[in-house]
Order: sequence, then C-alpha cells, then structure tokens
Amino acid sequence: MRSNTTKPDSLQPAAEMAVDLFDNWFDPIESEVRARARGFIEELIRGELDDALARPRYGRSQGAGNEGRAGVTGHRHGSRTRSLTGTFGPIEIAVPRARLATPEGKTAEWKSQALRAYQRRTLAADALIASTYLAGTNTRRVRRALAALFGGTVGKDTVSRTWRKVKSDWDAWNSRSLAAEPIVRLILDGTVVRVRLDRKATSISLLIVLGVRMDGQKVLLAIKSMGGESAEAWRTVLNDLIKRGLRRPEFLIVDGAPGLDKAIASVWDGVPVQRCTVHKHRNLLAHAPERLHDEITADYNDMIYATTPEEIAVRRKAFIRKWRLKHRAVADSLEEAGDRLFTFARLPPSQWRSLRTTNAIERLHEEFKRRIKTQTVLPSADTAAMLFWALLASGQINMRKVDGWQTLATKPIDQPIDLVA
Repeated sequence: MRSNTTKPDSLQPAAEMAVDLFDNWFDPIESEVRARARGFIEELIRGELDDALARPRYGRSQGAGNEGRAGVTGHRHGSRTRSLTGTFGPIEIAVPRARLATPEGKTAEWKSQALRAYQRRTLAADALIASTYLAGTNTRRVRRALAALFGGTVGKDTVSRTWRKVKSDWDAWNSRSLAAEPIVRLILDGTVVRVRLDRKATSISLLIVLGVRMDGQKVLLAIKSMGGESAEAWRTVLNDLIKRGLRRPEFLIVDGAPGLDKAIASVWDGVPVQRCTVHKHRNLLAHAPERLHDEITADYNDMIYATTPEEIAVRRKAFIRKWRLKHRAVADSLEEAGDRLFTFARLPPSQWRSLRTTNAIERLHEEFKRRIKTQTVLPSADTAAMLFWALLASGQINMRKVDGWQTLATKPIDQPIDLVA
C-alpha cells in the first residue's frame, strides 16, 4: 500500500530546491536594485531643484524676509509621488515641488527637466518595448514577454502608444531638414541583412551614410533599405540627402562599390574620394592563394601605414613591381583602386587614421548584427532600417569624434601624391 506521507525537505527534488534557493536569493537583490534606482533618481531631481533655487534643501537666506539678496528665486512646498517604469521595473518616486519667481513678479510651478511632465517610462524602457516589437512580434506578445520585467505595468495599449511614438520619430528623422547641419565629410557603406518578403527570406542591402560635422562629431544622416548597392539605389539615397538641404561635402570615404562611385560622379563630381583601405586589403587577399596572405598583408601595411606621402609613393611602386612578377592579379587589384586609395595623404597626417577606412560604419554594422544575431531573418525591410536607427537614437550606441578633428578646416591639397609606377 502506497504511503501519502509527505517527503521531508531533504528528499525534495534538486530542481525544486534550486528554484526556491534562487527565488529567495534574487528577491532581496531585485528590491535593492529598485531602491538604489529610486534613490538615485530622487537625488538627481533634488539636485536639479537646488540649482533652480540657488540653495540646498533646508538652506536659509542671509536675512529673514530678505530672500532676494540671498539669490533665492522661489520656495519649496512639499512633494508628490509619481510612478516610473524603467528596465529596473516599476518604482514610486517622491518628486519635490516648488514655486519660482517670474520676471513679472508672480510665481510659477517648477518643472523638472530630468523627469518630464507626464513621463511614465524611461527612454531605455521605451527602447526595450519598441525593440521587442520590432523583433517581429505583436503587441499582446510583447506585453506577455515583458510582464515579469515591468511587473505587469506595461499593457497592450502602452506597447501600441510606444510603438506609434517610435514610428513617428522615425518618420520625422527621415524627413528632417539637413540645411543647418555643418557637414564637411561623408562616410558611405552598405551591409546585407536577411528579411522576410512575401513570406520568404530575402537578402537586402542597408545603405548607410554617416556625416562628420565641422567639430569632428559623427552623425547618422541616412539609412535606407534597398534591393542592392546599384548606382540607382545609391543615387536615390544621395538625391534624398540633397533634397533635404545637405550641402556639397568636402571629402568622401567609400567602400569601393562600383554603383556608389557612379552615383557620386552624377551628383558630386570633383569631390575628393577615399577608397577604404580595409576593403581593398580584402580584395587583394581574394586574388591570391592563402599561403601568400601574410606576405601580401605585410607589404600592404608597410605602404598604407607609411608616415609621409613620399614614403607611401615609394612603397606603392615597390609593391606593384614585386607583385607583378610574383602574382600579377594582386598588383592589378591594387592598380584598379588608383589614386583614390591614397587620397588621405592629401590631408594632415593627424587625420589619416579616420580617413583611410569606412570603419566608423563597419563598427555600427558589427554592433547591429550582434544585437540581431538570434534572429536569422528580420520581419521586414523597414524593420531592419528602423532597428539600426533605434540603436543610435536610443543611445545604445554612441559615436565619438573622428581622429584629427582639430584640423578638419584644412583643405586637401590640389594634387595627389605621385602614384606612377
């Protein structure tokens, strides 16, 4: 006869014990994280109010009833509780209240810039909701997927509103005027992603344009999903930039795709163009057996990373002479790039590192693909472009200034270095 006696704790299945142990360990950590997040946000807002009032909390004026001389511009009057949902989950925040004096001699309610009026979620939380939606699921599934993280505070309507806001921001970004952008340099490149079209996995190209402002800061100007990197596709992208007011750039860095070269010639003929030296290196290796790769790389690097234009010219001639005899296809591939592979040498050496390659975009490509590597196929072409843009718009990827930005005002010399072999 089977006994109904309950097993002692020591005989509980190991999996159940592990779950109980994990839950008991995780709950206080989760509470501590939320408490720290609450404390940090509240301290940030209090500091913001201290600056507005020109005195710390409980600070006194220099003389009773003489607040003007102490520089005090208003007074506190309690606080109110607001709910905020972030990637740390939902929390309640005590937001201080105050009234500030106006130039008209009246007072107005102080408004925090750190926590905007009616803000209920952090930007990171909105980005998480939007990226989950962009991954190809619907609002109901997004709500279920994020229920544990947000403690049930994110409903179907919240997901829909967040998505509409992101879509609106994306449309506005795509149509914004570029007339006021002080762009002096463009970096152009494309990458291939797999998307679902007519229920079939299809490869498309994302055409990316980065701009470099006069102060050296890189900024994303355009990202378009196209069928490939043809001249017509690139011309569409460039014409759209011009239509929105982008001024003629002073320098272009390209990956060497024939279609892009033709598109540039049709809209910005005469602008100095730099072929990416990394792309050309890959081309050289593709023309030779693997046993020659190390030797080709050593000779190529000696040439590309020489310290003066004169050294570059000498080593370039030596490279072509050597490889014409040893493996002509390699020499022919280098000659195909012509002067454009060495345009960087027409500018100050402090800029050479940022001028030689399209690595600024390549790094964005790598980060983008790292984020979507669990998705072999994206739900649509528009989704692919929006996901790329969202990584930058949400601050998940930041771009620094280009190397040598202090000399960006220097114009390229009129004549390229002597490349005659």
